Amino acid sequence: MAVLEVWGRRTSSNVQALMWCIGELDLPYKRHNVGHRYGGNDTPEFLAMNPNGTVPVLRDGDGEPIWETGAIVRYLAERYGTDEFWPKDPVARAQVDKWAEWSKLNIGGAFTRPIFWSVVRTAPSKQDPNAIQEGISRLNYFLDIAEVQLSRAQFIAGDRFTLADIQFGHLLFRYFDIPITRKDRPHLRRYYDMLTSRPAYREHVTVDYGELRVLD
Repeated sequence: MAVLEVWGRRTSSNVQALMWCIGELDLPYKRHNVGHRYGGNDTPEFLAMNPNGTVPVLRDGDGEPIWETGAIVRYLAERYGTDEFWPKDPVARAQVDKWAEWSKLNIGGAFTRPIFWSVVRTAPSKQDPNAIQEGISRLNYFLDIAEVQLSRAQFIAGDRFTLADIQFGHLLFRYFDIPITRKDRPHLRRYYDMLTSRPAYREHVTVDYGELRVLD
């Protein structure tokens, strides 16, 4: 097979989700640091691949570039994944896909900008503790749903590791790492500890994000 080509910096959470997926599927790749302090996402060459100027972007061999993380990981799962990771049966697949979409929309939406950006990518003197706490309260609502699900299943979409775990689990490293108040959720913690035992997770997700930190 051709070597996958990925554009996106290692500290992007969306790139981390993609790279974790690539690692789990054991696919050969070449990644280019693009975005944030590396720049390069506003060049004519990059915008010709992705007019949004966002990362990640993936090219598989001579194929057309693909952007939007969810679309990329579904493409890789469909082309290279097992039936366990991304079921062929549409009924079984829908059960995985619903948790993947739920994670992207609710966990990603409630955590990344309202909390992670507010705590890490905002100077301490400009942080709004009340807004951060409001964000945590909103995230707690969705993490409580995850806690119930994980109390009855080993992984987020059932008892097998699937694409849904990529979308849900890739943000948990930052959630457990940043200095915020967290509720005690033993099933979520068990799940996260299990993810950190996976080599691809350790390589591509548990990444130092210090370059994103804004200081006074």
